[in-house]
Amino acid sequence: MSDEHYSYRLYADPAMADRFDAMRFSGPIGTLLAESQDAVIASFLGPLEGRTVLDVGTGTGRAAIGLARRGARVTGVDASAEMLRVAKARAAEAAVEAVFEVGDAHRLAYPDRAFDAAVSLRVLMHTPDWQQCLSELCRVAGDRVVFDYPAACSAAALQACARRVASALGRPAEAYRVLRSSAVARAVEACGFRVERVHRQFVLPIALHKAVGSRAFTVGLEKALAAIGLLRLLGSPVTVVAVRCGP
Repeated sequence: MSDEHYSYRLYADPAMADRFDAMRFSGPIGTLLAESQDAVIASFLGPLEGRTVLDVGTGTGRAAIGLARRGARVTGVDASAEMLRVAKARAAEAAVEAVFEVGDAHRLAYPDRAFDAAVSLRVLMHTPDWQQCLSELCRVAGDRVVFDYPAACSAAALQACARRVASALGRPAEAYRVLRSSAVARAVEACGFRVERVHRQFVLPIALHKAVGSRAFTVGLEKALAAIGLLRLLGSPVTVVAVRCGP
């Protein structure tokens, strides 16, 4: 894949790598996001002691470190050496063992079913060819994969559209994609997997929740929106666990 795509250029920047965690997971809402992500992964993967897990697009290693803490033997792969530099430092600080390697999600350098499970978070939305990445994720996983994406039927779709327009006008913007659940299910089935469970996180945009900056407000409002069925219809991002069909 061309390194001209924004997803390669942006995350190759040392300054971006250094501030990434603070941008994504600081403050009350960032902390809530991190805790929710960890809980969903734990629920979807089940017991991990001694199991091998590949974290594709590991970035600064947040998911990989969490998996290692739960006893998994983790390998984290990312196209950005700078992000991996931070990941290695964070793993050392957390006193957990994890292997971090440079690699491209479109062409994973591992044999078929080399890992018990594979995880990929906040990757398909940015990568040049999401179906190829999902195919690779399924290829190297033994029995299950966990990944996420912004839903096409959600407030995230409006932001994604605005960013695509900004990018087309030559402005700096992460012009991420949104995906339809039906398209994701078909892509998973083409790889010999089936969607087992999904988890939808927020009805309202994460940016709005961060702007308000109140965990109590976010939890209370999202709980109310879920109670009237809006989370099931409009919730995003969507986290999926898919399991292999047959032997």
